[in-house]
Amino acid sequence: MADSFATRARLDVNGKSYTYVSLPKLGERFDLAKLPYSMKILLENLLRHEDGGITVGKEHIEAVASWNPKAEPDTEIAFMPARVLLQDFTGVPCVVDLAAMRDAVAKLGGKPSQINPLIPSELVIDHSVQVDVFGRPDALDLNGKIEFQRNKERYGFLRWGQKAFENFKVVPPNTGIVHQVNLENLARVVMAREVDGVLMAFPDTVFGTDSHTTMINGIGVLGWGVGGIEAEAAMLGQPSSMLIPQVVGFKLTGKLPEGATGTDLVLTVTQMLRKLGVVGKFVEFYGDGLQHLPLADRATISNMAPEYGATCGIFPIDAESLTYLRLSGRSEDQIALVEAYAKAQGLWHDAQSPHADYSATLELDMADVRPSLAGPKRPQDRVLLEDMHANFRENLGPLTAHRKPRTGCAIEDFKEEGGAQPQADHLAAEPVSKIRIQDQDAELRDGSVVIAAITSCTNTSNPAVMLGAGLLARNANKLGLKAKPWVKTSLGPGSLVVTDYLKKAGVLDDLEALGFYVVGYGCTTCIGNSGPLPDEVSKGIAENELVVASVLSGNRNFEGRVHPEVKANYLASPPLVVAYALAGTVNIDLTTQPIGQDQNGKDVFLRDIWPSNKEIGDTIAATVGPELFAQNYADVFKGDSRWNDIASPDGESYQWDASSTYIKNPPYFDGMTMSVGNIDDIHGARVLGLFGDSITTDHISPAGNIKKDSPAGRFLQERGVQPADFNSYGSRRGNDDVMVRGTFANIRIKNLMFGGEEGGNTLYYGKAGATPEKLSIYDAAMKYKADAVPLVVFAGKEYGTGSSRDWAAKGTNLLGVKAVVAESFERIHRSNLVGMGVLPCQFRNGENAQTLGLDGSETFDITGLNDGASKTATVTASRADGSSKTFEVKVLLLTPKEVEYFRHGGLLQYVLRQLAAKKAA
Repeated sequence: MADSFATRARLDVNGKSYTYVSLPKLGERFDLAKLPYSMKILLENLLRHEDGGITVGKEHIEAVASWNPKAEPDTEIAFMPARVLLQDFTGVPCVVDLAAMRDAVAKLGGKPSQINPLIPSELVIDHSVQVDVFGRPDALDLNGKIEFQRNKERYGFLRWGQKAFENFKVVPPNTGIVHQVNLENLARVVMAREVDGVLMAFPDTVFGTDSHTTMINGIGVLGWGVGGIEAEAAMLGQPSSMLIPQVVGFKLTGKLPEGATGTDLVLTVTQMLRKLGVVGKFVEFYGDGLQHLPLADRATISNMAPEYGATCGIFPIDAESLTYLRLSGRSEDQIALVEAYAKAQGLWHDAQSPHADYSATLELDMADVRPSLAGPKRPQDRVLLEDMHANFRENLGPLTAHRKPRTGCAIEDFKEEGGAQPQADHLAAEPVSKIRIQDQDAELRDGSVVIAAITSCTNTSNPAVMLGAGLLARNANKLGLKAKPWVKTSLGPGSLVVTDYLKKAGVLDDLEALGFYVVGYGCTTCIGNSGPLPDEVSKGIAENELVVASVLSGNRNFEGRVHPEVKANYLASPPLVVAYALAGTVNIDLTTQPIGQDQNGKDVFLRDIWPSNKEIGDTIAATVGPELFAQNYADVFKGDSRWNDIASPDGESYQWDASSTYIKNPPYFDGMTMSVGNIDDIHGARVLGLFGDSITTDHISPAGNIKKDSPAGRFLQERGVQPADFNSYGSRRGNDDVMVRGTFANIRIKNLMFGGEEGGNTLYYGKAGATPEKLSIYDAAMKYKADAVPLVVFAGKEYGTGSSRDWAAKGTNLLGVKAVVAESFERIHRSNLVGMGVLPCQFRNGENAQTLGLDGSETFDITGLNDGASKTATVTASRADGSSKTFEVKVLLLTPKEVEYFRHGGLLQYVLRQLAAKKAA
């Protein structure tokens, strides 16, 4: 390790001596007093990895040390995280790729054992449990049994990986949600590791294969979500190239008022930051309000960084951080190291800490936060609780555009739940489905809540909102209120600790009385693992094409994500989830209309059952303690008998099963040699998809339900898999045959080649003069591949928002797409496209496919790439009538390292050749 600035120093803590690179020593040459906390973490990372300029040189350190907050990012640096965090949906393909790389490196002359994580890599199985069973005491046990039956092949593969790879550990199912387990147990905050015979202390930093890895920013750990491709590179010792970011400061003052929750706060913050525009930027929270903000609320805010578009949303280390470490059962030695290191490095925050200089600032007085939800299909679309009724009515028109007009309905058929009369112009458009469920006659209407789910790491890690939900349930039970029979209720705690403190507080019974039984320890509804609706409800929805709703305490409500039959999805705090289960509809104003009636028929309002902030605080103090964390995390990697009884192979190379529909050796390295290619121009490309704004990674590579008549569904049935055993796209990410067929297969995606029609279809243009054929995107892509025709995708703004889903790039690559041209890209997805050898290009400001008159029938040439050296390219669209349109686009290969990856055909190919070359040398 080089040390150009002589920053090495010693730190003695509790009888141990640590070496570290000292920021105060560097501060003798540069003014670091007002450098943002997150930039100091980056600076320390560069100092510690300085290698004479091979990856990190003196000039990189100087660039960050003299950071100009107003400058546009243009300087590339290399960042190396201290560890990698994976969840099983994205982790399985990572381990599949590593297993494939073991085979490939051997073919290139290396040894399989060369492929190993070089830094701690921990995988938490939390995405596979589905809500198949709910509303009954044995729901947890039955869902667990179904989970293991469905996923035993995947779990056996992961158990092989845990034995075969060094530095790789697996947290088994039924433990908790990845980000909550990270916060409560895995995060070190300050790491200590022997490097070249010296015990080094340095900040805990992390790459995670899930967007919401940013949750750990709440305790001062810098980390963010990356695609599996980038995570694998980090695991294999490759630094991540990035541009020195801008940092937005968000000042928090005051404290939350009575009745407002951390969820309401984060939805407000998300809306404000989305409006400002922070994509690709760091966000850092500061101000006097931090003293009133518990760690759990900070983690909730940090968790939602992908929703406000930032790379991270970080809080500094302070006394509250130490309080939480102690609460969650960390050792006193570790807590002492965190405090001593943070203070020695100038990373400690208290009331006397100077405010940093920021690229831009926002400010929020938390006293102004009001109860809110977000929806019906984007997390940044905040709705005040009092405006929910109007919001749903405004969105109902677009959501029912497909529905045939209805006439001859009586006004009494359409009274809005809660007692309000509908407007006359809605009478002909609002049907009702009469059903019988749970031995009761019931009516489903537009706005009926059919899913009420307490789910997701965003909120289930927060005792204030979880106990708030329990206390609200207790108050509702006392008055005899019940959830409506058509509501699918579920409780998916983020860790075993949550269940314990709900029991200790005596409110788990109250939640269960309303149908909120524990269904599993995982993401459940938030990732789309809602499970089926009751048959009666499904039939009622289908009968009149109803626009029904879900209310979930999650972070994502994109189209088609929560449940294919549910079109309106609202994010809310856990107490509001319970409230809407009681109301049974979102077509109501809970601030003025009764939520139900008590045993005596008297109206009960939400305000009558809402617990006070003091009651919630007192309950937290009486129930949440270190002993709960200590007992639940004592053997976190051990697992139960189900886990330990799963058969798994041995050996350093995996024995692939050709008949498997879950685990398959991917084709990325087929025919690979040590020769590096060029970045060539693209000629004669056809359009696979012409899309609008806000195409998410869920649209590109759905995680949930596999339709029986989809290409993936047909593929599975041809191999003897019955629809009941399809599982989900997310669970089958270890098999490229399934996943490439699921690419662009979301039921809600709209290819503008068909106007507003939903579904993953396209027009296949065969021989000149032939009538274009409507096919599924997969089937068309395979025909184009057989014709040796390259493909392009066009899109609008915010292409690839959402989860850090590497299969959205992998599937795009395997379909034969050579370039994606969009108005703007989400950060992670653009990086993933580069990593898979798909060229991301950006329209010039004010231009898009529509303004340029493109309809998808053209053939395209993308020229002037100059082997990756050019920052722009020329696109020529040639029409069938012989006319053409030419326009310029930006080439989004942002760093020299990305150009190098692209020449290799992708990031994994680059890493593989580097490792094979080391062996050859």
